[in-house]
Amino acid sequence: MLLLTFNKKYFRLTLLLFFVEVFIAVFIKDTFIRPFIGDVLVVILIYCLVKAFWNIHSSIAALFILAFACTMEILQYFNFVSILGLQNNRILAIALGSTFDWNDITAYTLGTAIVLWLENRPSRKSR
Repeated sequence: MLLLTFNKKYFRLTLLLFFVEVFIAVFIKDTFIRPFIGDVLVVILIYCLVKAFWNIHSSIAALFILAFACTMEILQYFNFVSILGLQNNRILAIALGSTFDWNDITAYTLGTAIVLWLENRPSRKSR
């Protein structure tokens, strides 16, 4: 059962990551940070958003978000933005994406691995 909660730590992290993503989108025009690191961070951002409002086990949340991100990427392969008639809506077209790329799936997987590592590492108190 998912319990609706509010976690300040994850909410703050969500806001921080959102502003980092906006900064990257507006000011970084390269071929690594914007397309790859941005995708790594977006998975972490979505994870933090979920954890800010729902009390769900970290592994379940992280793997669900990875599955969601990969599903969205696969839908890009089938040009689903055009199928839905959203190609002229610039914001939705950018948010949903329009080009399939295996590097994006790699970035999503790396972001998920980072989340799982951070959430499941032994705490400093227990060492």
